Amino acid sequence: MVEFDLPTGTTVTSSWSATRTSSGNHYRFASLSWNGTVAPGGTASFGFNAANLGLPLNCLVNGVACSSVVTPPSSPPPGSPPPTSPTLPPSTGSMVDVSTAAQLSTALAAVQPGQTIRLAPGTYSGAFLARTAGTATAPITLTGPTTAVITNPGASGTNPGCSTPAAGFNPGYGLWLYAAAYWRLSGFTVAGASKGIVLDAAPHVLIDGVYVHDIGDEGVHFRRSSADGVIENSRIERTGQVQPDFGEGVYLGSANSNWSCYGNTGGVDASDRVQVLNNHIGPDVAAEHVDVKEGTVGGVLRGNTFNGQGIAGQNSADSWVDVKGSDYLIQGNIGTFTPPGVFANGYETHNPTAGSGCGNIWRDNVSDLGNVGTWAIDVTSTSKCAGHLNVVYTSNTVTNAVSGLTNINPTAG
Repeated sequence: MVEFDLPTGTTVTSSWSATRTSSGNHYRFASLSWNGTVAPGGTASFGFNAANLGLPLNCLVNGVACSSVVTPPSSPPPGSPPPTSPTLPPSTGSMVDVSTAAQLSTALAAVQPGQTIRLAPGTYSGAFLARTAGTATAPITLTGPTTAVITNPGASGTNPGCSTPAAGFNPGYGLWLYAAAYWRLSGFTVAGASKGIVLDAAPHVLIDGVYVHDIGDEGVHFRRSSADGVIENSRIERTGQVQPDFGEGVYLGSANSNWSCYGNTGGVDASDRVQVLNNHIGPDVAAEHVDVKEGTVGGVLRGNTFNGQGIAGQNSADSWVDVKGSDYLIQGNIGTFTPPGVFANGYETHNPTAGSGCGNIWRDNVSDLGNVGTWAIDVTSTSKCAGHLNVVYTSNTVTNAVSGLTNINPTAG
């Protein structure tokens, strides 16, 4: 049991690998069934995201003051490895081995919570849709080597509206998870599709070590309130091959113009608290490497490498990351740019809806703008974020910039 207080104004917005309870500003984190026993010399971890900048107070571990146990730094120093990412418990069900496209389609249709579908090396061509949800204690796994390649040569059939599954409709996605929570996708490749991996109403999905390349539009899309997901240790290249202005590497949420299709009952696509960790994105990602859409909140972009070569600049897509959401932590990423490409700034914020694009934090990022980009971090408006400002810390560094680190006053730290 770990417990602590947070100052007034700072709140925990999400957590993982623990059961969280709270009373006022006092938070408690208890172990789950699968991580509660720690062998001598072993470790266990959990994590949380918080809104605003207050640090924990009065910390206890099993009733003992944290200062007597361990004192972690409030922020890792530049160049240090990122913290352990969220994990799900081991698979508990049977293994289903597949080696053909037909077998994969059958396995996706019949899979049950806890099962693992394992791809053999080879090419799997077709429309692959999963509609079964796993659970927190029995996630569903789809895994295979990089030489297992999922592809979808072309869309077909009639779209019933707002990209919902229907008989005979193939949207051209490489892999489509629809209302399929608690999946783990690991190791395989998705290539040669109109979109790479699309998650619709699919929260708590972990994407680990996949390779997505040569995609018509965006590489990986968390959509329709696909919250609390993670994409980590993955590689995304050559997106926007057909429509450069839709060629984002990772796309979080939906533009407000699409909320009528992909929004929840409150109107917003609440694909919140998604973590983008330790990925290599680019070169030849035609739009933003990560596009954080308005209405989303509380995510993390940490430890990624952004290669901006080949950004097309269409539809104002001229930065590694555009943050239109709020309360994101952008930390420890490395970004570079070399021609060819259209490159304005490393990171940008925008405020397309009231309250969006605010309260985001940049720490420990390293940016090389290739003597082309103006600012490493361009905060487009402070007047729209009164009382909830974006914060750029001096721990960020920049080289080869036309103007410098940021267009706002950085904060020491």
